[in-house]
Amino acid sequence: MSLRSNISYKRLSHLMVGIVVSSALLLSACNDSNTQADTEMVEPAADLSIFEGCYTVSDDEPAQIKVSQQDGAWVMQMKEPASTKRVWDDAEPLEGIEKSDIPTFFSIDPDNVDAVIGRPDRVLVLAHVKPVYANIDPLLDSEYLSYIYRGANTIYRVECDDVNTDILANPHANIVIDNVNDSV
Repeated sequence: MSLRSNISYKRLSHLMVGIVVSSALLLSACNDSNTQADTEMVEPAADLSIFEGCYTVSDDEPAQIKVSQQDGAWVMQMKEPASTKRVWDDAEPLEGIEKSDIPTFFSIDPDNVDAVIGRPDRVLVLAHVKPVYANIDPLLDSEYLSYIYRGANTIYRVECDDVNTDILANPHANIVIDNVNDSV
């Protein structure tokens, strides 16, 4: 091998190494930017624990809906009348709902909502409005919104209780029904 061909071979090998390294860096940079773009598009999972508790349609009435976690899954229960001899009905499953689905149920900008949870059949959907927004919107007097079978309104988080209510009676009649546990 001549000196001249040896120098050409070294230059060619340096050039090839440079191309391979440059290509690898370019491909890895492209891959990193795609990964970053993908993670920015993924919506973080909402904290559904904000819904744990009891709710009613008026802040001066007893609880009517209970949201809790049972065996790692979110569920809802409705109050039962005293004739059933129990306070809450059987638990129904709930699931987190994407913010992009908010316009289906509520006329509020999804950016003003923290989390949404609902039944799989969407007969009941609850949304938690960011406290800052709830404080400035004159139409909201609660941080919680409910969609119950084609109608949306604010609902109120109240203390859970073990007192039955008669949902068929006039809810504004101040009817008091004895606690099931007291009438044995």
